[in-house]
Amino acid sequence: MNFNFKKISVAAIGVTVLLATAAVVFSQQPQGPVLPPPPGIGFGHGPGAPGVPPDGFGPLGPFARDLNLTEDQKNAINKISDSFRESTRALHEQMRALHENQTDPMSGEFDEATFRASAEARAKIQVELEVAHAKMMSQIAAILTAEQKAQLAARHEEMRRMGPPPPGVPIN
Repeated sequence: MNFNFKKISVAAIGVTVLLATAAVVFSQQPQGPVLPPPPGIGFGHGPGAPGVPPDGFGPLGPFARDLNLTEDQKNAINKISDSFRESTRALHEQMRALHENQTDPMSGEFDEATFRASAEARAKIQVELEVAHAKMMSQIAAILTAEQKAQLAARHEEMRRMGPPPPGVPIN
């Protein structure tokens, strides 16, 4: 009988240690879903912003390093980028407000009509952000030389063939 008591005690201690370890590990995980920033955010930031090269041609991302941009081109790109950021600021604020005011569908209080209206409003804002971004990139393309455009197109094609990065992998 003493032998069974020892086995049970050791097993109970082992299970307790295992549960405590699991509790510590799971408490270190992020709470709630980890969402990427809303589309459109991250484009057009000026010099010194996270992920933007020090010379400030953020909309072209890492491709800009290979283009040998002149100072005039860099300044023009920064001006266009700043203008884009200002012109889309209200859209980003609307998108942020919609995200913050949306009820959690897991809360048990799901109203499909309200959720649908919020999703449609976000979709309309997303369309406007994508159109504004395309317009900005078109303005930037007008500043580039034919050689720079060809080089940029080749890099985009190379990236397209590779496919999108896995979720959570930084693009810069």
